[in-house]
Amino acid sequence: MTPRKGRRAPPPARGPVVGIIMGSGSDRPIMEAAAEMLGELGIPHEVRIVSAHRAPDWTFEYVSSAERRGIRVIIAGAGGAAHLPGVAAAKTVLPVIGVPVPSEHLKGLDSLLSMVQMPGGVPVAVSAIGRAGAINAALLAARMLGIDDAVLRERVRRHQAALAQKVRDADRAEGTTAEST
Repeated sequence: MTPRKGRRAPPPARGPVVGIIMGSGSDRPIMEAAAEMLGELGIPHEVRIVSAHRAPDWTFEYVSSAERRGIRVIIAGAGGAAHLPGVAAAKTVLPVIGVPVPSEHLKGLDSLLSMVQMPGGVPVAVSAIGRAGAINAALLAARMLGIDDAVLRERVRRHQAALAQKVRDADRAEGTTAEST
């Protein structure tokens, strides 16, 4: 419905636009890195514990209602069998980014391999294992959301420039050495 002439549409709700989900509370230390990065970029998000295995009905309810609630991207962290990202992708048309959480025995390789073997038609973008993967998942979500948000795109651009500056500063701190031949 378009507003009548002379009236402006109400501003969009500022509820969460990224849903961070994980299979258990033990995944929280890794997935907090995604929440922190989203917070730094000013992206409203929520963090929930669901489980593809122990609480499948709750997982289906959360994922099935995400779009209606304003969520635009889901970041799903899981360890071990790591079915959560695939189950989420099967229940929504929203983008799903999987974060392999390191496990005790296989250090996250099992989770990574589980996530990257999704069947055709059930897309899951998969990041690196662990904390770096959670950070990158948040940055990928930010880039997705930034497609139609120039302000957010600029925040991501500034973040990227700050990373590059840290490298330059570290180089300067080490000093320049010339090697003789």
